[in-house]
Amino acid sequence: MLISLNQQVALITGASSGIGAGAAKALAAAGAAVVLNYNSQAAPAEELARQINAQGGRAIAIGADVAKEEDVERLFAQTLEAFGSLDILVANSGLQKDSSAVDMSLADWNQVIGVNLTGQFLCARAALRIFNRQGIREGVSRAAGKIIHMSSVHQRIPWAGHVNYAASKGGVDMLMQSLAQEVSHQRIRINGIAPGAIRTAINQAATEGAAAQELLKLIPYGRIGDVEDIANAVVFLASDASDYIVGTTLFIDGGMSLYPEFRGNG
Repeated sequence: MLISLNQQVALITGASSGIGAGAAKALAAAGAAVVLNYNSQAAPAEELARQINAQGGRAIAIGADVAKEEDVERLFAQTLEAFGSLDILVANSGLQKDSSAVDMSLADWNQVIGVNLTGQFLCARAALRIFNRQGIREGVSRAAGKIIHMSSVHQRIPWAGHVNYAASKGGVDMLMQSLAQEVSHQRIRINGIAPGAIRTAINQAATEGAAAQELLKLIPYGRIGDVEDIANAVVFLASDASDYIVGTTLFIDGGMSLYPEFRGNG
């Protein structure tokens, strides 16, 4: 099955590294023009844009804090200025501020909820407004627009010591489903991806050496995921190959959400 995103424009938040960067590369390879959003890491996002352009693609990097309404509005306005349309949003920006609940500051709670949940709402709202104005672009996509919310296995699996992060991802799941229920009749497709343990720079300590061996006990499939595992799913959900998939979260976790620690312990 050949997937082409030619003539489409994709905006990826949190695209300076990790899953966001991988998704941007894959979308560009499938033919989409890509907008690489970053917050504090301009250099890697700009370098990735340079690489994509050098390979014959189209890419720009735009700085914006997705937790700030004015930044989000500017981000989407600049996307339209650069490419004239928007077809795909990958709402990927996220962060962790970990501690026990009794020691967690309100500032750390608010920052994680602000980026991981409010940021996804603000970006989805901005994208929906554009999709509504554009309608279906005949010959480009069967949908008027596609939104992919990046969640986590922790929208399902409780995570002690990470209550703000887990709560934000549970919220992302309901945000995605509620938006899909609200706008799918407009031929706007909204879905989610829930990654498990993925080998990225930010997860290096947990995915190498002795820590990796402990982590593998939670992954029935027997390997830690790669960024490409998520990026391939992003391209699929952004394409017409998934045109009848609406309001669904795709768990890409090697079976982690099957609670493998219960094997033999029932």
